[in-house]
Amino acid sequence: MDTNNNGLKRSMKSRHLFMIALGGVIGTGFFNGSGYTISQAGPIGAILSYLIGGFVMYLVMLCLGELTIANPSSGSFQDYATRFIGPGTGFMVGWLYWLGWAATVALELVTIGSTMKRWFPDVQIWQWCLLFGAVLFLVNAFSARSFAETEFWFAIIKVSMIVLFIIIGAAAIFGLIPLSGGNTGISNLYKDGIFPNGFAAIIMTMIAVNFSFQGTELVGVAAGESENPEKTLPRAINQTVYRTILFFGLAITVLVCLVPWKQAGVVESPFVVAIDRMGIPYAADIMNFVVITALLSVANSGLYAATRMMYSLSNNGMAPKIFGSVTKRGVPLWALVISFIVASLSLLTSKFAADTVYMWILSIAGTTAVIAWMSIAASQYFFRRHYLANGGKVEDLSFRTPLYPLVPILAFVLNAIVMLSQVLDPATSLSVYLGIPAIVLCYIIYYVFVHKRRMQKK
Repeated sequence: MDTNNNGLKRSMKSRHLFMIALGGVIGTGFFNGSGYTISQAGPIGAILSYLIGGFVMYLVMLCLGELTIANPSSGSFQDYATRFIGPGTGFMVGWLYWLGWAATVALELVTIGSTMKRWFPDVQIWQWCLLFGAVLFLVNAFSARSFAETEFWFAIIKVSMIVLFIIIGAAAIFGLIPLSGGNTGISNLYKDGIFPNGFAAIIMTMIAVNFSFQGTELVGVAAGESENPEKTLPRAINQTVYRTILFFGLAITVLVCLVPWKQAGVVESPFVVAIDRMGIPYAADIMNFVVITALLSVANSGLYAATRMMYSLSNNGMAPKIFGSVTKRGVPLWALVISFIVASLSLLTSKFAADTVYMWILSIAGTTAVIAWMSIAASQYFFRRHYLANGGKVEDLSFRTPLYPLVPILAFVLNAIVMLSQVLDPATSLSVYLGIPAIVLCYIIYYVFVHKRRMQKK
């Protein structure tokens, strides 16, 4: 096992890894985006969409488990793609994933500022961006442990909210809590048919659902800074998969029972409507707080992921050497600084070039998570072949991807279908039209400008 972390500190515990992965998938896409899925696929279709999305995530996590436990690395799938697929692919995956998270940090900060307007209408959005951006930068600059601890508590708030919602919502469904407007029970599930908009609508919503599960791969990025990865990672990966599917499945089931599917798509958040129906006071304010917490959590994780990805690129000779240096506390400070600067520039483009540059960046970012998942599946496939060709035995692997090669191939194909199906939706088609040229451009840049220099250094 490669335990070399090149100056990074192994300070994260199993509870940190679990909450980093679980918290990464519970964001505003779930709290707000679930309304779109329900309104398009219908109640039973929405439940089915999330179960299928959870299955795709499960396949990817099985592949990531074998890779990270055999090769714990802070660069995670960027490092694996470089080693087991090819350096050009590693270059492309790393830079697009880095850009995607840097842009996401900017998006989350802008959304936080807009959300805070509910309570502080006179404070400008850029002031909230500056305040929360500075806090997140300091949290990440102090140590990996401070990031992990902060993310742990963010995730606790989000998970606790979902658990409470499931319990209280179930009580309302079974008539223990009166609902405004009547209609207790499960009649909303089937009264308009099983698939009111047809089965094809489920395929369309798989795009949004698949993105809502993105973030679980962060457990692989954090693997290089975790204590005893061979023991903590299997537990964190298994808990993340099962509990994510359980939380999402139960929460969506409760949601579609409480909120008529035709109303879900025309409200800010179906959770607000459900809480209102249960007569809980200050429902909108409660959800506002949870959404802000979710936004801070995603921005915090995004800044960490972008920093470690830049660090990995530097270590692989694909970015300036300075970004691979670390502080005494094991933080790649210059990688953090450049990631934060790019996030800040994205903030500026959101104001001055929102319809061009900013939209392009976000559209490219939209494809990066799926590309990362595809690279994980392909890396596991080629890693196992490489491992066996060099005399390795499958039984010696601490974590084994089952049903090889079916699992990595199926994971790759399903994610490819999700990415290409974005063309079917006008709202997401730009991600493909800009994402594919960006992928090609990365390969060209690598083989024209980077490859020769890397070979000379070797």
